[in-house]
Amino acid sequence: MNRSFRNWYWVHKWTSLISTLFLLMLCVTGLPLIFSHEIDEVFGSAVEPVEMPGVTSQVSIDQIAAAAKQRKPKDVVQYMFQDSDEPEFWWVTMATSIDAAEASAYYVYDARTGEFIYEYPIGQGFMNLMYRLHLDMFAGLSGTLFLGAMGLLLAASLVSGVMIYGRFMARLQFGSVRKKRNQRLKWLDLHNLLGIVTLTWLMVVGVTGVINTLSVPIFGYWQNTELTRMIEGVSSDQPLANENVSVQKALDAVKQVSPDTYVSFIAFPGNSFAGPSHFGFFMNGNTPLTSKLLTPILVEARTSTVTDVGDMPWYVTALLLSQPLHYGDYGGLPLKIIWALLDILAIVVLGSGVYLWLKKRKLTAEQRFGLTEPSFNLGKTV
Repeated sequence: MNRSFRNWYWVHKWTSLISTLFLLMLCVTGLPLIFSHEIDEVFGSAVEPVEMPGVTSQVSIDQIAAAAKQRKPKDVVQYMFQDSDEPEFWWVTMATSIDAAEASAYYVYDARTGEFIYEYPIGQGFMNLMYRLHLDMFAGLSGTLFLGAMGLLLAASLVSGVMIYGRFMARLQFGSVRKKRNQRLKWLDLHNLLGIVTLTWLMVVGVTGVINTLSVPIFGYWQNTELTRMIEGVSSDQPLANENVSVQKALDAVKQVSPDTYVSFIAFPGNSFAGPSHFGFFMNGNTPLTSKLLTPILVEARTSTVTDVGDMPWYVTALLLSQPLHYGDYGGLPLKIIWALLDILAIVVLGSGVYLWLKKRKLTAEQRFGLTEPSFNLGKTV
């Protein structure tokens, strides 16, 4: 066996052994996350908007913000969200203070009538468990970065697996599964075949997953540099002090300067995504590509005047584009089903890898891949 094969085998073996159990956990928890919206509907944590034929107008979002404030008088409105796929809803994030790290409530309102729909449970339920395990294993940023490192090991395992598979396929027809040989070789052939079938998907999901684990550092760096410069360039006024300002007028001003965009989320004055005296509007475009990106716009809260329109740097753009690729949520239910099937195949690949390692015998690397038959020294019979 040549040295190159030994090296690639060593890389594949150890990158797989170190990362496989964590990757299995990510695949298992990622499966329900693909259908998170549908599962939330089953458990009552999400609802479909009521059809209102002919109704296209929306109530003032000042009315919705005030209604949310009445539900928690001691708290403040921190953010408002709207999904371009469900413009019938406004999400309102409440917090104990405008710059609090954790939300105190998530309210959902009908954007057309201003009616309260439901309160989304925070930190509860099956989907929250799956999300936290998938995100950081309940270990915060250190857990997220650790899972990112496992994603890098996955990429190394895939590349080394391809190099090994090239040698493996030199003696077998593509797609061969040696069913008449021992059980281990049959599973080896299935492991290799399914690994090649899912290779591109695994690489895409793995690389985008690594990028997503850097979201906190990436957004933190952007906030401390680009966004801070935007805010400092326009925030010469004193912070708002219990002043009644209109978020609806601010939104109307944004639509005047950027008519072909849609609200992704609004940060209220005093928030780290806005400024002491400004609303921060983050807008999506109206094309398949720009609908995944964000344009930051600052609006002076007292006068409802747009003071700056920014651009996201390349590293934030890369992060925003990687997120829908990772979860497969940009092509509707058919793509989600495809993503789920590929996820199941990946679970089989990872599970068979664990099985092969547990069942390994004292064979050479070539024998483990079925490239040569093991030889046995039976000795002489006298």
